[in-house]
Amino acid sequence: MFFGSFAWSFVFVSLPFHIQRISTADPAATLRWTGWILGITSLVTVATAPVWGRYAARGNPKACYVAVEALQGLGFFVMALASTLPELFFARLLLGAMGAASTLAFIMAGRTPESGDVRRRVATLQSASTVGQVIGPLVGAIAAARLGIRGSFVLGGAILLGCATLVHWAVPRPSQASRASTTDERVRPREIAAVSLIVLGGSIQVFFFTATLPHVLTGFGVDAARTLEVGGMLIFVSGVAAALGALAVPRLGELFPEHRVVAALLVTSSLCLAAFATADSVWLYGGLRFLQVLSIAPVFPLVVARIAQHAGGAAVGVINSARIGAGFVGPVVATTLLAWTSPGVLYGLLAAIGLACVPLVRTREAGTRA
Repeated sequence: MFFGSFAWSFVFVSLPFHIQRISTADPAATLRWTGWILGITSLVTVATAPVWGRYAARGNPKACYVAVEALQGLGFFVMALASTLPELFFARLLLGAMGAASTLAFIMAGRTPESGDVRRRVATLQSASTVGQVIGPLVGAIAAARLGIRGSFVLGGAILLGCATLVHWAVPRPSQASRASTTDERVRPREIAAVSLIVLGGSIQVFFFTATLPHVLTGFGVDAARTLEVGGMLIFVSGVAAALGALAVPRLGELFPEHRVVAALLVTSSLCLAAFATADSVWLYGGLRFLQVLSIAPVFPLVVARIAQHAGGAAVGVINSARIGAGFVGPVVATTLLAWTSPGVLYGLLAAIGLACVPLVRTREAGTRA
């Protein structure tokens, strides 16, 4: 999970700037292309993740994980060959068809009878992924500036191939008994729907950020030559906050009722997003982003742990698809709004999305008790 996340964030940080460099369209059209190129992978993965999850749950999730990582590595090589925006869009679309390795990891993490252990396992996976997101953008921005953006794509693909090899040799195959204990029938559709919507709303508040950086940094007066490195630093700050938030999950679950913690985190994140509109410097903007991500990061492992323990592969895939789908919705909505209106409108909408998820926390609890 660490190496896979590292490779994706290593490449992702320079992708918006690469799109600007190879674009022959006007600025508004380029901004719209940016949202779609960044988001199309997640949109396609929304459809493919449940399919991979169902297949893995009935077979060998480890083998599926290895195959997905290897295919994604090859997809990065195809992305490096793209020289136009349509070609880059098609390469990103192919990456989405290869599924989501995280879905397979969460399936394996949920195959244990102790609910507290499941929460820790999901949080540990999330932390490993987040640490990769922390280090990846900083290293990726430097590598892209020194080696070239296409070279960073190739290196990212090589990392994924190495990750597939590592999992193939080092991770044991799940036992037949653990597979037999997992069933979709123990989780009600109402709970799955509520968790999916909470995950979607919370993840949108995370994933919108990278696609907006070229536009936002220009508004803060950052020199064009420094936007890539400053953007990498802001994404690094976001990753640190996400890692700290994920590490706090087990303790939060032990100290407070889960539904109250999740509701409070959603409200805090939304208030921080609304405050983005008042930021008048990169430093204040980065500080608010740190607090916002610190608040929203624990939401995913808190609401998913119970599902991961009792649900089958398809249900886990649906919920993880909501998180992945946010990777499409966030960038597309954010860049579209920025092309037509002010950043303040965008931040207000993002805050409203988080607040709208708060009633779903109670709905989920009711579905669980039913």
